[in-house]
Formats: sequence, C-alpha cells, structure tokens
Amino acid sequence: MKVSIIGSGYVGSVSAACFAELGHEVICIDIDEEKVKQINAGTAPIWEEGLDELLAKYSQKTLIATSDYDYAVENTDASFICVGTPSGEDGSIDLSIVKAASASLGKAIAKKDHYHVVVVKSTVVPETTEKVVLPIVEEYSGKKAGKDFGIAMNPEFLREGKAVYDFMHPDKIVVGAIDERSSFIVSELYRRLDCEITRTNPRTAEMIKYVNNSFLATKISFANEVGNICKQLGINTYEVMDAVGTDFRIERQFLNCGAGFGGSCFPKDVKALIGKANQIGYVPELLQSIVDVNNRQPLKMIELLQEKIGDLRNKRIAVLGLAFKNDTDDIRESRSIPVIEKLLQLEADIAAYDPMAEEGMKKLFPDVAYCKSASEALTEADGCLIMTEWNEFRNLDQEFAAMANRVVIDGRNLINPKKLSTEIDYEGICW
Repeated sequence: MKVSIIGSGYVGSVSAACFAELGHEVICIDIDEEKVKQINAGTAPIWEEGLDELLAKYSQKTLIATSDYDYAVENTDASFICVGTPSGEDGSIDLSIVKAASASLGKAIAKKDHYHVVVVKSTVVPETTEKVVLPIVEEYSGKKAGKDFGIAMNPEFLREGKAVYDFMHPDKIVVGAIDERSSFIVSELYRRLDCEITRTNPRTAEMIKYVNNSFLATKISFANEVGNICKQLGINTYEVMDAVGTDFRIERQFLNCGAGFGGSCFPKDVKALIGKANQIGYVPELLQSIVDVNNRQPLKMIELLQEKIGDLRNKRIAVLGLAFKNDTDDIRESRSIPVIEKLLQLEADIAAYDPMAEEGMKKLFPDVAYCKSASEALTEADGCLIMTEWNEFRNLDQEFAAMANRVVIDGRNLINPKKLSTEIDYEGICW
C-alpha cells in the first residue's frame, strides 16, 4: 500500500521506516525542510536504535520526504497524523498541531477523486478523533467521513530506544475506526506482522493507549511508594518486589523502585487523562497520586545527599545521567531536571555527564558544567547522584576513588557497593 506520514518525530520517523520495511511505499510530510532533507538523505532526524539503517535502506527508493501535502495525499491511500501533542499548564494536551495537520489533510483530500483514510497515531484523549479531527477534515475537504474518506485511530505502543523493534514485534495492534472500510485498510498495513489486531471504535482505541501508559506509571509510583516505606523499615524493597512479581496477575516489570518515571509519554499521558476526567466532572484521585509521588521522588535524593554532607552550597555534585532513561538522548520529563533545579537553588556546583543527552540538557541549563566522562564528573566531587540507568555507571570503581568525598546516592539501583574495591558511603533512594 501507499501511506503518508505527517510529522517526523519519534513516532513518525519510526512508523515511516517500519512501514517501508513491511513493503509499503511511504511519503513523509514535514513542514521542517531540514528534516525533509535529512530523511531524503537517509539520515534519521532523531536518534533511535536501528532507525538510521532502515532510512538508509529505503530512502529515495520506497521512502521519500516532502513538505507538499497535496502531492503526498494524492499519491497515497492513507495518511497517518504523527505530530506532537504537548501538555498545557493544566495537564490537558495542546491539539493545535493536530488541528493544523487535519486542516491541511482536508484541503488536500478536497482535490482528490478517490477514497483516502486519515489515521490518527498521535496520542490524543478520547473523543478527539471523532469530535476534533473528523469535523475539521470534513470542513476543509467538503466531503463526508465514512463515504468519501475514512477516519481511524491507531495508537502506538513504542518504547523510546527500542521503538523500531517494538513496531516490528508488537504485543498488540489497535485499530479504532468509524467504519469497516477504514478498519480494513489500516489493518492491512500490518498484515505481515504476527500479531492479533484489536478492532474497535476510535474513542476506545484512544482510551486503550492512555490506560496502558497510566497503568504502567501506576506500577512505578506504587513501587516507589512501597520502596519509601521499606527503606524506613530496613527492608530490601527489591527482594519484596521480586517475590510479588512472581504472581502471574502482577508480573515483575515496572516494579523497580527509583527516582521515578519520565519521558514523552507517561507523565504527559497520566496528566492528560486527569485533565479529561476533570473536564467531564470526575476527580481521578488515584491518577493524581501517581503524579504526586513521581514529582516528589527525585527530590528525595537531594534530601539523602544533605543528610550525608550537609549544606550543599559550593559543593561539587556529580549528576550522572541526564536522559529520562538509558539508550536515548531524550530529556523530556527527565528526573534529572528537578534534581538539577534544586541543586542550583541550593547553590551547589554541578558536574553533569550523560553519554547521549548533554546537548538537550544544555538548552535548559546552559550554565551547568558538562563533562565528557563519568570520570571527569566524579573527580574531586563531594557527592554523586546516579539518575539514569546507563550500563557504564555500573562499573565506576576507580572513578569513585577520585572523589573528594565518596558519597553516592543511587537512584536506579545500579551500584553494589560490596563488589567495589573502593569504599564509598552508599545510599539507595528506596533501599
């Protein structure tokens, strides 16, 4: 089939490359001419494992990029909206980019003679596809949904850093469509994947995405709440979770305690679901507590550090890890952000290091000292905060020896002080 992808961020670029891998002809649409040039040159606009290889393989063959909506829509059977939906101050999502893409699609569909399916892949709250996207496309196309063009919602369930793998090896594919024809066309795009497709209506598909991410976030905040209690009682919370996770109804994944969750999905999606609930007159107390626990969690590391070394003014503090998780350069909602903000308020001297995310964090904190290695950050440091689960942080024995004061607060359970030859004053956030 022939598909067009609107937006070349994480979801858009990965979807484009993977649809090409599945044998489809793909046209990427982006108003950013630099991204258009990158994709046409076979280079990924973002870092994602395996993405550069796929783009290099298919670029200028079965995958091209353009800023011309009319050309892309005329030459494809379906268009996927993969644009950003940033959070507003109240947690609700900003649909301005989705609306603009819908209007542009409508104008292009108006010039087209045959059936075209508009597919929302951006994460949007329930009712958005039917009550926002559909009427906009109808308005600008002058055509009727379900008759002249199709509408569907096809949420993504991709982990950053592993998005290409997840797309090609899905545990679920959800297609929420307004009619059978739209549902069939979108489902056919995934025919070569060995995964059952859940077919439903658009608002249910939208809700599945939010519930999926909110439940995973719930497990993390629950584990951190329990971890905080276990720490006060002298109980190894990881031993507790290992046992609890053997229950097939619960499972072990997402029960690790630590500094909390970040990224472009979990924080934004939980807040958006809270916002939607408030909009319809329901107060989601459990969902709000998930956010509250997550907001408090990273600051506990500062408290532990202060207990160890007192006043942090003019103390050199090594912050290891800036990305919200390992294997990505994404700093969105990284737990390092509130930690760095607090350290700056306390007038600490920060020595920060991350193997991939330095450039992104520099835009937020240009005055922080960024180091080229963990060794450089730790040299003469009075304390160390481990914020991201990079494998290289598991083996810092000699690097810890260079610290002026070997206080290490571990936010990701990476260090086993008993296996170090260097003696350190170690404290885990929940253990």
